[in-house]
Amino acid sequence: MEIRILRQLKGAEEARGTAVIIDVFRAFSVECYMYAFGAAEVIPVKTVEEAFAFREKDPSVLLAGERNGFKVEGFDLGNSPAELKTVSLKGKRIIHTTSAGVQGIAAAANCSEILTGSLVNAKAIAGYLKKKDPEVVSLVAMGWNAVKDTEEDLLCAEYIRSLLEDRPLPDIKEQALDLRNTEGAKFFDPARVEFVEEDFWMCIETDIYDRVIRVKRTPDGFREELA
Repeated sequence: MEIRILRQLKGAEEARGTAVIIDVFRAFSVECYMYAFGAAEVIPVKTVEEAFAFREKDPSVLLAGERNGFKVEGFDLGNSPAELKTVSLKGKRIIHTTSAGVQGIAAAANCSEILTGSLVNAKAIAGYLKKKDPEVVSLVAMGWNAVKDTEEDLLCAEYIRSLLEDRPLPDIKEQALDLRNTEGAKFFDPARVEFVEEDFWMCIETDIYDRVIRVKRTPDGFREELA
């Protein structure tokens, strides 16, 4: 198994084999919690316009997502895992669009398989990949708005690689906590109203979700399934 760590939107475009599109703060941590809280289906879409079009066809769907960290006007939910606790997701279909993670899914056009990646389910991802044993694994750290590296996504990529190479990082939880001093500092800044402290703690919870989110292309767009 050849393991590549790639970065940002360009990395998603260059990804081959099985791609793991990583967005720890917050898109793919959020999706793990959506499923854990009972969502029936999460559908990633590239644009805000696509999301609204889904609701025109099916008013029962929930729209979730952000641009530049802020909840999209007219959406039911932002991109906050903490916010999910305030609504009932049981049996709901959720349309999800974000500035980084979902853009990476859309850009990974040359991959045979796409998984989403977060610290929340990193060990499950590594176990799935070991079992499938693809020739190439592309770990894509999407970063901020898919154009700037961030510590949490690179850490997640390194952690998954370490698990695949049977040399797990012994201090992964400590390194996750240290994110509070780097990219995670925004969750503790009162001026950054688009972020809340609880999101940080929920996103650095490591290996608490035992399912893998697979993304499939269909004639009607992307669909997700749990593995």
